[in-house]
Amino acid sequence: METILASALRKSIRSGALTVTFASGRSERFGDGSGPAVAFRFADARAQWAFMIDPDLRFGELYMSERLALEEGSIRDLLGVIYANAESGSPPLLMRAVDFARFRLRRLARNNVRRRSRTNVAHHYDLDARLFRLFLDDDLQYSCAYFPHPSATLEEAQAEKKRRIVAKLDLGPGMRVLDIGSGWGGSALTLAQDARKPDVLGVTLSSEQLAVARARAAQLGLGDRAQFRLEDYRDLKERFDRITSVGMFEHVGVGFYGVFFRQVAELLAPDGVMLLHTIGSSDAPGFVTPWLDKYIFPGGDIPSLSEIIPHIEKAGLVVTDVEVLRKHYALTLREWARRFQARRADAAALYDERFCRMWEFYLAAAECAFLYEGLVVFQIQIAKTAGSLPLTRDYMKPR
Repeated sequence: METILASALRKSIRSGALTVTFASGRSERFGDGSGPAVAFRFADARAQWAFMIDPDLRFGELYMSERLALEEGSIRDLLGVIYANAESGSPPLLMRAVDFARFRLRRLARNNVRRRSRTNVAHHYDLDARLFRLFLDDDLQYSCAYFPHPSATLEEAQAEKKRRIVAKLDLGPGMRVLDIGSGWGGSALTLAQDARKPDVLGVTLSSEQLAVARARAAQLGLGDRAQFRLEDYRDLKERFDRITSVGMFEHVGVGFYGVFFRQVAELLAPDGVMLLHTIGSSDAPGFVTPWLDKYIFPGGDIPSLSEIIPHIEKAGLVVTDVEVLRKHYALTLREWARRFQARRADAAALYDERFCRMWEFYLAAAECAFLYEGLVVFQIQIAKTAGSLPLTRDYMKPR
């Protein structure tokens, strides 16, 4: 078993400086010695076997349970070596076949009906809001920021993201705006404070987020212009001039893309506009890893444009603009991870050490996926008709 694993690591780890101590006690170094040194050991033979059989799931679990113990470097360093080598190498034919089978099975298993959607959302977003306050910006923006330059602060980058979304909506005075997946209310409250005084409704499936959003609206004196409901977007019957959805589409499920855009078409006024902000794949359609699906985002998907656009067209809507944010989420996640580490003791007091290790793994793996695996963020502007928006893009400049 050790011989097989060592042989696989020699073939797959071509760059970097990775030292592995096997269950037998023997250590071996892999890679060309470049970059930061990273070392880990397997606690026992069972841990080593689990890693070999199902690394997509067991790697994270072994780190969480400390049965894969880091001896040098951080979990981000270790994942960086693994992801960087996966990007540069071509997996064997058998592994490609296994990955394709997993992809098809996971896509077929996605059935995000109303009850399951609520359960999936609660799994992650009903965690204590105090946890998210440890590492998010002051406005609790839990989605990709927009960095006008790499040295921008998280607060600056999130504010810029919101300004760009508001600009793309091309708001008019007194418009009715819907925010699908409104989270802790940051985007909806930003819209409600706009000088054009829109009437904003935010819907969420998280009772924890709903309570925070309503409290924030009351504190800001915006209760009359920003309302929040615990409601599935599929149950809405009203009409809206503008719709925005930021960081929610990943949870819709590939089998419900058509339902989503048909509902958007029903909800939009005749000259209505939507701005969709979603994680996606710049390559072929992707899928959330087994570990991420089990522990962080059950029911999630990573769509490609080739999956999204046909459903928009079939719903009778018009794509008016697409922007691809490439490395912005990697920068966002890096800053979240830095802030989480700075407040790690507070997170451990809320939960426990195993949870903290899970969260560390999540943030590090997500950053590496955006750096090395072709993950991006799509901002797709959609209109009811081609004439709903100005002729040029000048109006998109943030105010």
